[in-house]
Amino acid sequence: MSQRLRRERDLAEREQRIIATARELAEAEGWDAVTTRRLAALIEYSQPVLYSHFSGKDAIMRAAALEGFAEFAAQISAAVDGGVRAVAEAYLAFADDKPALYDAMFTLGTDLPFGSDDTPQALRDGFDALVAVLTPVADGQNPAILAEVFWGALHGLVTLDRGGRQPAGYRAERLAVLVARFDRMPAQVRESRPGTVDKLAE
Repeated sequence: MSQRLRRERDLAEREQRIIATARELAEAEGWDAVTTRRLAALIEYSQPVLYSHFSGKDAIMRAAALEGFAEFAAQISAAVDGGVRAVAEAYLAFADDKPALYDAMFTLGTDLPFGSDDTPQALRDGFDALVAVLTPVADGQNPAILAEVFWGALHGLVTLDRGGRQPAGYRAERLAVLVARFDRMPAQVRESRPGTVDKLAE
């Protein structure tokens, strides 16, 4: 291995270690606990070394969120063959299993572009999986619009549950209502001028 390749490998491994440590700390104590000083101590790098990879905490969170979207896309895609309920359950499971990562992806401030020409592929892949599971039940509606609403409803369930804003113990019933609505979309609810899935999914 050439010196240049070895250096690139070492840099990539160091960067991955920073991200992994930040994720572990965030899941254990929340993102407020993640600071460059704390990370430097945990991984035994100097703060200047961290800054040689990331400009600060926001950049580390962004990198973690991108990893999360790739993992999210894989988990949702794997559930598509099981239908709307399987995808909804996969979404909630992801949020339950990785709450801090979910926050970095969907709740906390980020400069990641959503729904634009420069949206990263990992974000597109996750959305495309939602579109894929809803297309067979779209009943003439735009599947991308349905995916946006489905995503919003699932995110709402996650957020309200976490915040204790709904009576406890009825999660299964709420999920069943949501799945039933999207599995059998009312035929009378249609877009007058549906757009293209590709454009909305960009």
